Amino acid sequence: MKAIIALEDGTTFEGHSFTGHGEAVGEIVFNTSLSGYQEILTDPSYTGQIVTMTYPLIGNYGTNPEDMESAAAHPKAFLIKEYNSYPSNYRSTKPLAEFLQEYGILGVEGFDTRALVRHIRTKGAMKGIVSTRDLDKEALVKKAQEWSGLVGQDMVKKVTCTSPYGWGENEPVAGSNFETAKKPGEKAFKVVAFDFGIKYNQLRLLQKKGCQVQVVPARTDAKTVLAMEPDGIFLSNGPGDPEGVEGVVDTIRELLGKKPIFGICLGHQMLGLAYGGSAYKLKFGHRGGNQPVKDLTTGHVEITSQNHGFCIDESTLPAGEVEVTHINLNDNSLEGMRHKKYPAFSVQYHPEHAPGPHDAEYLFDRFIDMMRAV
Repeated sequence: MKAIIALEDGTTFEGHSFTGHGEAVGEIVFNTSLSGYQEILTDPSYTGQIVTMTYPLIGNYGTNPEDMESAAAHPKAFLIKEYNSYPSNYRSTKPLAEFLQEYGILGVEGFDTRALVRHIRTKGAMKGIVSTRDLDKEALVKKAQEWSGLVGQDMVKKVTCTSPYGWGENEPVAGSNFETAKKPGEKAFKVVAFDFGIKYNQLRLLQKKGCQVQVVPARTDAKTVLAMEPDGIFLSNGPGDPEGVEGVVDTIRELLGKKPIFGICLGHQMLGLAYGGSAYKLKFGHRGGNQPVKDLTTGHVEITSQNHGFCIDESTLPAGEVEVTHINLNDNSLEGMRHKKYPAFSVQYHPEHAPGPHDAEYLFDRFIDMMRAV
């Protein structure tokens, strides 16, 4: 059935839905990964967004329960060039269209995704709408313009857990103490992980490295966290504007210096705000599995997985207190930092990959070493 994609600047595209009727408004962004569409769809960081894949043929290998990065799928809509309705993979349990329908995500194919991506790269990420119900282009453009957008919005409250849980045999285990987490060893490090929209592979890797992980809601206060007597604190990824998230920066500021802290993506941004820095919106963001990042401490270049639309402004960080450790080689934006006084460090990209290259997994080892040294 016919579908219209309309952007706030009046640009429109025509395609057709492969998931049935629907309408969705959100920020239209693109991802350059060649595979891993299920991990992308189940990344909570895409909450409030309409995702366009640059790779032309999507759906080849279907979907399966093992590749979930959260308990649900999160984008408002999924835009592709061509859908493969006959997946061929021994792990597949259902085709992509059925997976999208299960989570109420509108899927659209059959339009020039290259033209849409080139437009966003030139003009910047913008508000948009996808619809099979309303085919009036002018009306759709107006709807896109009237949407609130992501700037200043607290998107974390839409995806954070409502109660604490541990990480068991590759799945969450309800409970509010470290005994709910699988014991990976006799001397396991106890880690409290703030859920801003956490991906499961972050929990898998922490456990693999010898940690018992207790996940807590984003608004958990510092007193509660410290009462759990963790060895370290992990700040997860998540969606939206870090400056729109309520009540978290003050908590992180209270925890600085008390326990080793490791932040990823939104967790990195929240840590930057706690240091006293500020954030800004990138023109079209970094999303994909091929982003080059230089580790300034070693000189090594990593190919990384990324998904973010906001960034910490390096010039706003307190001079002499925070050291920049990683930069993006495409645009020189800040990709990593560490505090010179407190045991705290963070990266903007996704060292847990899923999907993407494994070049940066060593950062989890760095966190373990930091907890061991305290």
